[in-house]
Amino acid sequence: MGKAPLLEMKSIKKDFFGNQVLTDINLTLNEGEVIGLCGENGAGKSTLMKILFGADSIRETGGFGGDIILNGEKVSFQSPFDAIAAGIGMVHQEFSLIPGFTATENILLNRESKKKSVLSQLFSDRMDTLDRKDMDTRADEAIQKMGVNIDKNMLTSNMPVGHKQFTEIARELSKEQLKLLILDEPTAVLTEKEAEALLDSIRGMSKRGIAVIFITHRLGEILSVCDRVITMRDGYVVNESATKDTSVADITKWMVGRDVAGSDANHVTEDLGADKKIVMSIRKLWVDMPGETVRNVNLDVREGEILGIGGLAGQGKLGIPNGVMGLYQAGGTVTFEGNDIPLNNPRKCLDSSFAFVSEDRRGVGLLLDESLEWNISFPAMQIQDKFLKKYLGGMIKWRDDSAIKAVTDKYIDELKIKCTSSTQKAKELSGGNQQKVCLAKAFALEPKLLFVSEPTRGIDVGAKSLVLDALKKFNKEKGVTIVMVSSELEELRRTCDRIAIVSGGKVAGILPAGEQLEKFGELMLQNC
Repeated sequence: MGKAPLLEMKSIKKDFFGNQVLTDINLTLNEGEVIGLCGENGAGKSTLMKILFGADSIRETGGFGGDIILNGEKVSFQSPFDAIAAGIGMVHQEFSLIPGFTATENILLNRESKKKSVLSQLFSDRMDTLDRKDMDTRADEAIQKMGVNIDKNMLTSNMPVGHKQFTEIARELSKEQLKLLILDEPTAVLTEKEAEALLDSIRGMSKRGIAVIFITHRLGEILSVCDRVITMRDGYVVNESATKDTSVADITKWMVGRDVAGSDANHVTEDLGADKKIVMSIRKLWVDMPGETVRNVNLDVREGEILGIGGLAGQGKLGIPNGVMGLYQAGGTVTFEGNDIPLNNPRKCLDSSFAFVSEDRRGVGLLLDESLEWNISFPAMQIQDKFLKKYLGGMIKWRDDSAIKAVTDKYIDELKIKCTSSTQKAKELSGGNQQKVCLAKAFALEPKLLFVSEPTRGIDVGAKSLVLDALKKFNKEKGVTIVMVSSELEELRRTCDRIAIVSGGKVAGILPAGEQLEKFGELMLQNC
């Protein structure tokens, strides 16, 4: 009789407030095995891993259905600490390092080596001192397990982004009880050389008996390092196969899904705007944005269209609007309506009648502690002098509370923002409703050109439909040119006139939204 699997997840189900995000997921993992977990954003990968890791957000939203069996025993983790104690580690996409600490201090955080002192013997172990020598030895051992050389004494704040990622991984490898490591997009911020070093490290983990669940959009890496690949779509596992029997094209097709000659043709748009004039031209754009590769982007945007920008994670699609709008250092040239738009100057973009709905709604898009009224009206008030009463020929300006309430109520009604009132704080809303507030803020600016990045990330199906419909309505009724970035190809096909696919930091090609799915998949794989 064969050895029992290290991990079994049986009939896993999860819904968020009635919205089913995982349906009957079954997954097994053997000791030392490496599996790749693939799928577009919103497929359910992160939710499944949060369930496995005991994330608080799962418990706080009603838990999940199904069973998790580890080493032959049913487990129920109440927190990540329970998962860690059971031998499960996880490296998240977002760094969780302390900037003022060295690599050693971050690797061994809360597990520091200590030595007794006279005071600790007299009073308590709270008077113990750190055994720096032993900590350096333990950190060195963890770094050597990775097979990548990083400076254990360097402050995290001074590290290049790749070394921060390696520090996160070394922290997990320093835990003696580690049996299973979840890596969520670990190579997204790494150079090609660093990524290959990490893949070698994963192979080394496997040989030492550590199982790995590897989540990445870089499909070539899946085939290079994994034993099996599991592909998810819309909360289901749609395929599971050995990587030796699989190609990148296969995985791409499973990810984007649906028959090419099927019903998709009924809802995608056609490219009917070839005769429209070019309103924006981007030439030789590069952007220094962590986790994004934008090297040499050339792109023309037609007046009045909705242009989609798609591609795999880390290939540069998110960097384009962030670079043009001045949120990250950028170079190249951008012209709009024949005028040069200076880069690295957000105010100039706003003065040129641009607006931007960021993918980071909480970090960039919202004033979380302010009311919906203030969130929606403030940018237009500050940039365009809207919603202000003017006295003495404009020498004195005063906030027009009635106009602010009127515009807020208008968008609450149009976008169906669920809130107690227009004075409710933005931080108290759900993610989907926060996203609607971000849209309302941009709409209130009445821009000529709107960049909207990942407009439906992390929101439920109903809210997705409403957000996309609002964008299409804004485009048609106001004539606003929209550039929409999304990781979900089907979302772009339902919404846009044309779709530009970015790969390896460049525009690999632009296709009508109604083009065959395989054509988009082929472009995604160029330059990867």
